[in-house]
Amino acid sequence: MKHRTTHWRAIMLVSLVLLVLTFAVYAQSGTGWTAQYFNNPSLLGTPVLTQSLAGGINFNWGTGSPDPVVPVDQFSARFSSVQSFNQGTYEFIVTSDDGVRLIIDNVLVIDQFTGRPLTTDRVQVALTAGAHTITLEYLETIDIAAVQLTWVQLSGTTPTSPFGGGIIVTPFGTPVVATPGYTGPLATVSGVRGLALRTGPYTGASFITTLPGDTSYPVLARNQDEGIYNWYYLQVGDRFGWASGRYLQLNVPFEVLPLQGSIFDEIDGAPNRNAIAIPRAVMHLRVRPSTRTPIIGQVPWGQVVELIGRTVQAGENRWLQVRYNGMVGWIAAPWVTIQGEIFSVPIR
Repeated sequence: MKHRTTHWRAIMLVSLVLLVLTFAVYAQSGTGWTAQYFNNPSLLGTPVLTQSLAGGINFNWGTGSPDPVVPVDQFSARFSSVQSFNQGTYEFIVTSDDGVRLIIDNVLVIDQFTGRPLTTDRVQVALTAGAHTITLEYLETIDIAAVQLTWVQLSGTTPTSPFGGGIIVTPFGTPVVATPGYTGPLATVSGVRGLALRTGPYTGASFITTLPGDTSYPVLARNQDEGIYNWYYLQVGDRFGWASGRYLQLNVPFEVLPLQGSIFDEIDGAPNRNAIAIPRAVMHLRVRPSTRTPIIGQVPWGQVVELIGRTVQAGENRWLQVRYNGMVGWIAAPWVTIQGEIFSVPIR
């Protein structure tokens, strides 16, 4: 009986592993978009402006408009494209101020074409492999004008590359083995199913990939900037990044590892990127992208500050690096309006 129980436990474990996603999920925005802008809120008549977009739909015009020929209020827009998809289920994510309609293959899947504050709408759609027509209709009534569209694949055929670019998110079930033949210090993921590898030793640094539980990696250095836990600099295949020591077990005393800085120590002098940030609340200005780092000042509500860098998690801006009143620091992105050339602002 004991042997049979062990046998069935093994079968169940294998089954659970097979159910875990084994493909990378990409936050996608597409390419080849055509934008048409109308000088009325109902998409009526001939567009006053037609553009071919270099990237995806990610605009924050603030209290302005896409172009002087488009009024700042009571305008509408239609974004259309044909995108290639693998077979699978996708979640489409639209953030807008004011309203939107999302149409996929002539089927209306989001219908919120009305005046409202900044809102995020989500819908899951099953798609066959091949080309699909996507149309996003946008409405601006008064005040702030902003719209963004992204999508992620939730299930189905493994994607080979992110269509139109994007942030790669590797979920659980994609183990990466430590460097073969490596005999130096190792860090093993312990106590969690997966641990985030980030671009810097901060909870707000950009996401690189997920390290599955019980996997080991060469550990090269440590950093104590956040002050609670050591962060460790790991080699993961041909990539390098930082992971929190809260869920890492070392095979050596941590003191033997050298202290090391990160890219975040080298970018305070970043140049102007023709983008600005406007907080919608009084914001703490912090040394680094983490609430665990020191506050060096405050940015008033509505204050226009220069935007020079950002971090991204799950395809969305997480922290923003800004220059204000002679200081350079980081503010939390969810409570900030961005205007200007956001695609020119580097992801750190």
